[in-house]
Amino acid sequence: MKTAFTAVQLADPGIAAADGILRTCVHYGFCTAVCPTYVLTRDENEAPRGRIDLIRAMLERGGRPDAKTVGHIDSCLSCNACMTTCAVDVDYLHLADIARSYIEENYRRPLGDRLLRRLVARTVADPARFSRMTLLARLARPFRALLPGRLRTLVDLAPAALPPMPDLTGTHPAEGARRMRVALLQGCVQQALAPEINAATVRLLTRHGIEVVVPAEAGCCGAFTLHMGKADMARAAAARTVDAWHAELERGGLDAVVVNASGCGTVVKDYARLFANDPARSGKAAALAAIARDVTELLAPDDLRLPDTTVPLTVAYHDACSLQHAQKIRNRPRALLRAAGVDVRDVPEGHFCCGSAGAYNMLQPEMAGALGRRKAGHIESTGAAAVAAGNLGCLAQLARFTGLPMLHTVELLDWATGGPLPEALKRVTLPPPAARAKAPVPASAPPESPPPSASAGGTPGAAIW
Repeated sequence: MKTAFTAVQLADPGIAAADGILRTCVHYGFCTAVCPTYVLTRDENEAPRGRIDLIRAMLERGGRPDAKTVGHIDSCLSCNACMTTCAVDVDYLHLADIARSYIEENYRRPLGDRLLRRLVARTVADPARFSRMTLLARLARPFRALLPGRLRTLVDLAPAALPPMPDLTGTHPAEGARRMRVALLQGCVQQALAPEINAATVRLLTRHGIEVVVPAEAGCCGAFTLHMGKADMARAAAARTVDAWHAELERGGLDAVVVNASGCGTVVKDYARLFANDPARSGKAAALAAIARDVTELLAPDDLRLPDTTVPLTVAYHDACSLQHAQKIRNRPRALLRAAGVDVRDVPEGHFCCGSAGAYNMLQPEMAGALGRRKAGHIESTGAAAVAAGNLGCLAQLARFTGLPMLHTVELLDWATGGPLPEALKRVTLPPPAARAKAPVPASAPPESPPPSASAGGTPGAAIW
């Protein structure tokens, strides 16, 4: 694609980066077939190819973007499916991030939209605020019909109750000989909405000889606000986490930074790029990005310490976009679950987003609802008794459209290796335990792409939780 940026425009690092990405696009159009918004609307402006044209025109023109362009960029899920299928590896996701930051700086949204986005950005990324806003949403539920449309969506998304939020900060020693020492990201909304995921992660890792440290100062990774175009807010939040992790790296050494929310993990792996222009933190961020791992990358199937019996369970495994498209991790979670005795079913149309996508289901409720219903139908077609995924946002979104129990992958692995029965399975009639047979793990299965080194600039970020 040809571009026409001026020398003055190209002096801006963001415009220069966008120019390099735009020039790689040759408009083959393979991306359209896998883009959820295009498939549902058949509007070229709702496809990556069309959005690329809109972004190029917006950045070349400069000044205030028009409302049509903003609307089409807002409606992008940043699911990364287009990047998986692109024949020339267009870095669409970073282009979308640049475009959203430009819109945030140069476009004045209508008042209601501004207030809603500010509320979402400042609430969801803070566990204490999220808890308070959840209470307010429950109190507002009787008056739901009187609220504007997207505020009704927020009320609908609020859980009926929140579980107790345990304090996991500190050091959790490994059981037996220590094989590894890692830092765990607790996440933001996950601490309030599903603290059992972090608790299961700590039990699973320490049971397998991994010491887990959770620094009290480490908080939000920045992913949620980054993909709303609020790059400064994202970096400010992530900076505190980078400093806390790096202090731990210097204090006791770290073999990995572990993330159990794939949307967060994708951005943490991209910290070298996020902090490239921050002299105080670029080196720290690159060092941490180089050792960032999804939790399923830490254990191999043969590592699992399994009892002699297993409870057969059929699970539909949902590939979170940020895990399958951004981090290129598909085989490892399935292999671990099968080794643990789980009957794993693949979901038809598995490359499609479920509609969660970070703040997307709050800001774009109609499209998110259509995608959630579509995905839930495919999940139920597998005949599985439960759903597993590696991202809380996906689990919360899918729970709106199907009554099947929702489980994070680590909850199942923790249970299979001696942990407690996950809460979601307490309302399911489970089959009796059976003697464990060694699960076949195909030796010929293609290896996952290794996490990138910091010098490689990281993996493209994604808009998920």
